[in-house]
Amino acid sequence: MNTLHSKIWYAKKWSIDILIDILGGIFIALGTYNFAAAAEFPMVGVNGIALIFYQLWGLPIGRTAMLLNIPIAVFCFKVLGRRFFLRSVRTILITSFLMDYAAPLFPVYEGDRMLAAICTGILSGLGFALIYMRDSSTGGADFIILSLKALHPHLTIGKISFAMDAVIVLLGVMIVSKDIDSLIYGIIISFLLSTMVDKVMYGISAGKLTLIVTEHSREVAEKIDQATGRGATFLKAQGSYSGENKDVVMCACNNKQMYGIRSVVKEIDPDAFIIIMESNEVLGEGFKAH
Repeated sequence: MNTLHSKIWYAKKWSIDILIDILGGIFIALGTYNFAAAAEFPMVGVNGIALIFYQLWGLPIGRTAMLLNIPIAVFCFKVLGRRFFLRSVRTILITSFLMDYAAPLFPVYEGDRMLAAICTGILSGLGFALIYMRDSSTGGADFIILSLKALHPHLTIGKISFAMDAVIVLLGVMIVSKDIDSLIYGIIISFLLSTMVDKVMYGISAGKLTLIVTEHSREVAEKIDQATGRGATFLKAQGSYSGENKDVVMCACNNKQMYGIRSVVKEIDPDAFIIIMESNEVLGEGFKAH
């Protein structure tokens, strides 16, 4: 029975992974083929290199990206591990097919370049985020970034990614468009893409975390509950100067509720010390489930 349940679970997971790959691949294909290619925008990653080949010689973006991924995948296989590698190969094949055969079925946008850049960044970012959330990747730059990070732990993913993206965008501008406007649009696309990935993966559950140092911790916690419906946690602390023991009120909330909490604390204790921090993701009761 356990074996049967396990097979059903894996079949369900595999089916969902395929559907997400298709959906994410469609968004990436539309952003790259229907918006970026027509406007001659530089793109990041292997798709950006494939786009250069498409704009210069008309080579299919999907198949070119797939061919470019082969030596990268072989080189990075041992570092990335078998499971992640196989998931990524599946995603690469699906995305490449959709890029060459599905995207051309939709009309190519030939309007305002700024609108095209915005659509490129949002659609591509949404597609990448969906794929990343299923613990997969589109290969190429992702393989190189993760491999370099494994080989050189002192380097941050942000630095490696920025260096690679900068080189590919500059190549696209120098070889294809040869104008400063395309460079600016490429930067805008990269910013929108990365922002979209972060917002989809973490922003839906984003909020605020506040730490309140006050002499009226119990009253503050009760008022926060009445005003916003949020509970609070007492943290034991000691002042470094006075040596006095105090309760610090910790409360996680969404962005809208933060204003109400600040008002409540100010009303009860104008001298309270309040720290407000960004919280990328909040999981648990009252928020997103684990």
